[in-house]
Formats: sequence, structure tokens, C-alpha cells
Amino acid sequence: MGDFVKMGPTVTRITGKLESTVDSSLYRDRQKLHCLLKKQSRERFSPNQVEMRSSTFFCLCFLLLVCVSESVKFNCSGIATCQSLAGYVPSNATTYAAILSLFQIPVLYDLLGANNLPLTTLPSTSAPSGTVVRVPFPCSCSNGIGRSRNTPIYTFKPTDVGLDDIARRTYDLFITYEDIAEANGIKDVNKIASGTKLWIPLPCSCDAVDGGEVVHLAHLVDSGSTINAIAEQFGTSPETLLRINGIGDPTKLQAGQAIDVPLKACSSSISSESLDSDIRLPNGSYAVTAHDCIRCSCSSVSGYQLVCNPGQELSKSCPVAKCDDKLSLGSSVRSGCELTTCSYAGYKASTSSPNFSILTKITTKSLCNNAPAPVPAGSGGSLPGGTSPPGESLASDRPSRRKWMWSLIFALAALIDSGFGI
Repeated sequence: MGDFVKMGPTVTRITGKLESTVDSSLYRDRQKLHCLLKKQSRERFSPNQVEMRSSTFFCLCFLLLVCVSESVKFNCSGIATCQSLAGYVPSNATTYAAILSLFQIPVLYDLLGANNLPLTTLPSTSAPSGTVVRVPFPCSCSNGIGRSRNTPIYTFKPTDVGLDDIARRTYDLFITYEDIAEANGIKDVNKIASGTKLWIPLPCSCDAVDGGEVVHLAHLVDSGSTINAIAEQFGTSPETLLRINGIGDPTKLQAGQAIDVPLKACSSSISSESLDSDIRLPNGSYAVTAHDCIRCSCSSVSGYQLVCNPGQELSKSCPVAKCDDKLSLGSSVRSGCELTTCSYAGYKASTSSPNFSILTKITTKSLCNNAPAPVPAGSGGSLPGGTSPPGESLASDRPSRRKWMWSLIFALAALIDSGFGI
């Protein structure tokens, strides 16, 4: 009892009747501690006591890993595809260029817009440890489950010690090693060759919620958080969170658990025939579209109505966008209680230069006897750019949660070494 067998990227513990496979990163990172514990124990305890302490220590470490890792799947029975978000929290200081590469976000503006960062933000800009970074990605629904559509793709490296290491340390437990193995048809997680391409199936959804359009955010629960607190933070209801996540007992919510949080999306005048008809934005975000000629923003201040304006600072070859001789795109005129606006309706391919045309539409809005648009309950902290769309917070306690886990292991090791309770 207590033997270890090295098997590829994992370490298997053989206990006679029970065989448990644990990511070897735990074994590698704490091997010296384990050896020191055994050395000290030999000097003070009998062989049977040494074996008991060694076995107890390993099992406790295994339980700590298991308690924060379970398969992550979001329900998705609505439209086939959409854009979703993941609230990624880097464990160490990184750059937006590194995040772009890790999640294979094709356009820098997509990441900047999701986080309401200035368009002038450079890829080399630092993203501090513990900062929530909203990562946009395409979502695809199949068999009632939503997963990122064939992205990101991770290349297995010689230094990787297992799928759990990739899920836990690289992708912040948005998925588990079981999810990665299932998505890639891997039958033996101990036999993965260096250079193997792995699809990382991030959880997502495209479903409407309570009849309204939303953008689904994969949110990692912070230590000490509750369903009520999360609902208030993101401007939704506890009942909605419990229902769409299939949570029967809210007291069983675990730190590090990925849950589906629906963010109210702005309505728009974009035509269903437009090439960018799938734009859905939550409060405090923007998107650059129509070949970098249009910038659309979503804000609770605008009554959750998408506001789109020309963005010629990004492109010098944009077609003229106007509704008539009096109204250009984004401009408005007021007559009594009625506000008339030239709104963005999308874009389509064109045979004339610059090979596409911008669509517009006249919209009207009554300004009389209208109550101000409700604002979601919580401001929720700030995004990397310093802005505060509801729902995001600095999750600085998530890296500390990892430190807490290792601190607990050290404390347990010291307790076992002292002979207390055994």
C-alpha cells in the first residue's frame, strides 16, 4: 500500500481495491514535501505509522483536487450559434496579446470591445493577475449543450503534465480534464503525444432567458459568494440563475464552480439579412463591425438600445452612411415629444467599391412620459480599462484560493507529521 506508479502525464496510486489517477502536477510540485515528511516520520514513527501518514497525506491532497473539479456543461437548446463570454482570471500577470493567443481571438477589437477598453490599447498592455477579463468566443449548440465552436485549440507541450494541468492552470477550470478528453475522443488520458492538437470546449449557451435576448457569461464563483450576491452583481434574479444552471440547493455552490450568468443584451435595428445580424452586446461593451467602419455600443444609459456610429478613425475606406440628405448615421432630430434617429441596420456585400454598403433605418422614440431605463442592481467592480459594466469584479481572491488550497495541504502535512489524531 502506498506505492506510486508513474504513467505518462499522470501518477497512479495503487491501493489494492482502489486505483485513483491524479494529475502529476500535484505529485511533482509537492514531491519534496512528501519525501521530507517521510524522512522525518521514519525518525519518529514505526513503519506502519509512516505508511499511514503518507497515505493520509496523499488522499487529502486528492480530495482537495476533486472537490474543485467537476464537469462543466451549459444548457443550450435555442439557436445554433451565437457569441458568448467567459470571465477569465489570469493567475499571473499577462498581456492581452497572450490572452488573444491562448483563446485564439481573431481580432484585437473583439477583446477590447468585450472589456470596454480604448481602441488605442496595445496588445502588449499588461493584464494584472486577478483581473477579470471577458473573453469573447463563438458558441455552438448541439444535443442540448453549448460549447465553444471548434476553438480554442491547444497544442500539447512536452512540459505539460496532463489534461488536468491544462484545464486547471491554463484555462482556470472553465472545463475539466474529462471535458477535454470527451471532446477530443481521448480514451487514455495517460497517452498524449507532444504536439497533439486539443480542442478546449468552453461552456456556453445561446438561449434566450425569460423571453429576452441575453449574452451568456461563464462566471467562476468567487470564494464566499452566494447565488443572491451573484444575481445582484450581474443584474439578474437568483431564481433565474438556479433554473438555468440546474442548481437545486444554492447552499451547495462551490468556489471555482463555473456557472452560466445571462447578461441582458441591447436591442438593435440591425436587419436579419445583414452580415453582422448576430451582434449581441451586454451593458458596458462595444463591437467594431462593417469592415471597421462602424462602432456599436451597449449601455443601460441608452435604455439598452444599441447605439452605432461611424468609426472612420479605424478605416479610411468607408462608404457614406446616411438615411437622407438631412440625417447621417447616428444623428437625431427632435420634434415635440418625438426623437427621430438615423440608425444602423447592418451591412451587405456590394459590387461597387469598397465592395460593401452600409444599411440604415429611420427609427423614432417617444420622449414624453417615459421613465428612465432601469439599471441592473450591482455595479460589480471594474474591468481592465477601469470602466464598470454591471457584473464584473476584480477576482483577486481566486488566485488566493489556490494559495489557500496549498496552504491547507501544508497545514495538513504538518498535522500528520506531528502525529495528531493518528
